[in-house]
Amino acid sequence: MAAVGALLTGLVIATALGITAFRKNLMYFYTPSDIVTGSVAPGQRLRLGGLVERGSVKHGDGLNVDFVLGDCMHSLPVRYDGILPDLFREGQGIVATGTLGADGRFTAEEVLAKHDENYMPPQLAKSLKDGSGHSCAPFKSVMGASQ
Repeated sequence: MAAVGALLTGLVIATALGITAFRKNLMYFYTPSDIVTGSVAPGQRLRLGGLVERGSVKHGDGLNVDFVLGDCMHSLPVRYDGILPDLFREGQGIVATGTLGADGRFTAEEVLAKHDENYMPPQLAKSLKDGSGHSCAPFKSVMGASQ
């Protein structure tokens, strides 16, 4: 009987540790509008998705790149220090992983460019729709293709 109790206690502890580790490593996806409205605390690690605004890409020293990521409503400055994907360009949809600074600038650790015009995260596709249901994105989205 003691062995069954010890086994159950061990199972409960392992489950609790697994759930805690999962929550700490979970990253949520946000759009620039989500961040501008204050739903994200500075310093939080997250994924940010949107379109690279035209005329916003500025190359600095070395691999440092500053650009503005936007959706239909809001935009957010992004800084990235690294090699950009080959598909990265102005008007392109991207998803960046990083942290939001207290100054409102997003510092990206990783930048992923979408690889074709048929897929983007559903939250991003929805946020790129204006009030009339038309997309402000310069490409077709999953949401637009299925309607």
